[in-house]
Amino acid sequence: MTITVQERKWWKEAVVYQIYPASFCDSNGDLPSIISKLDYVASLGVNVIWVSPMYESPQVDMGYDILNYEEVYAPYGTVQDMETLIKETHTRGMRIMLDLVINHTSDQHAWLKDWYIWRPVRYSPKGERLLPNNWRCSFGGGSAWEWDQHTEEYYLHVWATEQPDLNWDNPETRNAIYASAMEFWLDRGVDGFRVDTVNMYSKPSDMPDAPITDPKAPYQPAATIYCNRPRVHEFLGEMNVILSRCDAITVGELLYAPDTKCVLDYVSASAARINMVFQFDAIDVCFGKTHKYDTTPKSFTLPDFKAGIDRTQELIRDTDGWTTVFLENHDLLRSVTVFTDDRPQFCISGAKLLALLEACLGGTQYIYQGQEIGLVNAPLETYPIEDYRDISSHLLVDMVKERYGVHNKKELDKTFDALQHLAGDHARLPIPWNGEAKYSGFSDVATKDMKEINVASQLNSPESVLAFWRQMIHFRQQYPDLLVYGNYKDLSPLDEDLFVFVKEASHGSTKALVVLNFSTTERIWELPSAIELGVSNEVAMVPIMSTHQGKVEKSLLAALEGRVYLVQLQGQHT
Repeated sequence: MTITVQERKWWKEAVVYQIYPASFCDSNGDLPSIISKLDYVASLGVNVIWVSPMYESPQVDMGYDILNYEEVYAPYGTVQDMETLIKETHTRGMRIMLDLVINHTSDQHAWLKDWYIWRPVRYSPKGERLLPNNWRCSFGGGSAWEWDQHTEEYYLHVWATEQPDLNWDNPETRNAIYASAMEFWLDRGVDGFRVDTVNMYSKPSDMPDAPITDPKAPYQPAATIYCNRPRVHEFLGEMNVILSRCDAITVGELLYAPDTKCVLDYVSASAARINMVFQFDAIDVCFGKTHKYDTTPKSFTLPDFKAGIDRTQELIRDTDGWTTVFLENHDLLRSVTVFTDDRPQFCISGAKLLALLEACLGGTQYIYQGQEIGLVNAPLETYPIEDYRDISSHLLVDMVKERYGVHNKKELDKTFDALQHLAGDHARLPIPWNGEAKYSGFSDVATKDMKEINVASQLNSPESVLAFWRQMIHFRQQYPDLLVYGNYKDLSPLDEDLFVFVKEASHGSTKALVVLNFSTTERIWELPSAIELGVSNEVAMVPIMSTHQGKVEKSLLAALEGRVYLVQLQGQHT
């Protein structure tokens, strides 16, 4: 059946703010410090906070290697502190989501011996021990299999060696996950989960080799084999039974989804799996094909970026599925640096341009901490390669040294360029709360100061990025039928500088035109024709939002300027 009108839900219109405990406030990332900033978060106009992993963990992968789902990492606080955070969030009229990391755990988890994916050893004719297959680990370039001397078997780890994959085929394992990772926190008032690596839980029993797509490497990317397998939907259906009892919301991290139909299998309301997913089509244009960092920075074009956005917006046209709007998270680049220009003369305009873009796209909106003040990547000269501590970053450096030699300056410089542009480390730097305070007001312990971009300098400035983000959140909430639920049509898919699209409310009587200049020079532009706008009569263009308030030259767009017009048929009134 064709769906023409999306069912309205509070979480579809929500704006979610992600908090990364280790770098949000205070060097210990403690929960009371997060509580101390809830009034600031609420003042943005957001509806939900998403707290990244705060569980007990050895911190090999910054908390995504969980030792105990029912305990809090001691430097952050206690379960009682989490209960206080939940209560204080609700008191301010917001809801709270946690990370649900259930593809894998820490190798120190008590479950290790029983509930993981093991394979017996095989030997070559010469007596050499053979790996189960040629799969590559997603961190670095090594094998996805690790030899365990005690059991004399291999265990699978799609991510770090210290993160063994759980065996979801075992119903005992699944029931333990549901009770420990989900129900424990739902019983304490959590309102939902961001579901980590949502499409990876079902692995093929025969574990076939991956095709050779990176001939230079001994191990091959294997996501096409272990993602989106049939049983994953069975598992998500079981989870949904628990979640629906609590009316909990879910957003899945959907890596490696090949097409719209695949995505809809997860987010169709009638399928009853999860509410929405993060699609990475627009972000992935930045990265290499066979390896994330095997690319030249900014080698993509604006049409590439627009095509990625088009695929995410297509998901909600005439379907019962739902999508998300985001450009940043804890694993990603700072969007101002990568999608616009972070030089001092352009970074404010670039941040506002992206805020306006996001406000006008359909789906549930997600903002990552610091995005609202326009944070950019750490400068090359003040952040040397040895400071990159994200596991994927330092394992990449190790891989390059092993493959090309520790003194291969050309390859190491290329790696550093990729990290300086694309590494998740940039998003994990401490939030600068006060540029005049020691260590930027983040804590009393040494961090890198950020004098130029900080919260305090923007709080009372009407021209700041922070003020504009607040305005954009209100603007989006002011026009939900048009901006949140409205259908999207790109009018300039091949233009290298301009991004021009139309949003049309589902009932068809209201349209908006969004015009964005992604270049750092002025651009002359012309209003689209009536045919392009999808109308038959003459129209009036009523300006309702701009990144450059007070500009009067309609046909000339400033560098990194964005505008929104309400499209009115002649004789129609606002």
